[in-house]
Amino acid sequence: MHYVMFYDFCDDYLERRGHYRSEHLRHAWASNARDELQLGGAFADPADGALLIFKCDSSETPERFAAADPYVINGLVKRRRIRAWTTVVGREAATPIK
Repeated sequence: MHYVMFYDFCDDYLERRGHYRSEHLRHAWASNARDELQLGGAFADPADGALLIFKCDSSETPERFAAADPYVINGLVKRRRIRAWTTVVGREAATPIK
C-alpha cells in the first residue's frame, strides 16, 4: 500500500529551513533506509509545500514520520494531509492492473 503526505509550508519557509534542513534530511533518509519513505521533495515555484510518498500498511507510518520531523516540530509545516493512494501502474505499484 502507498500513502502520500502533503505538507503546506509557512510563509517564511525558505528563510527558516536552513537551520533545520540537515536534521530533516537525516530523518528522511533514515525513513528511506527502512523502506518507508520512497520519494519526497518540495514543490518549486512557489516553494509552498512538499509531497512525500510512503510504502506502508497504514497512515501510522507517515504520522510517525511527521511527529518526529524537525520541519513539523519547529513550525515550518503549517498543515499536513495524509491520503491512502491506490497505485496501479509502474514497477512499484501495490495493486498493478494491466
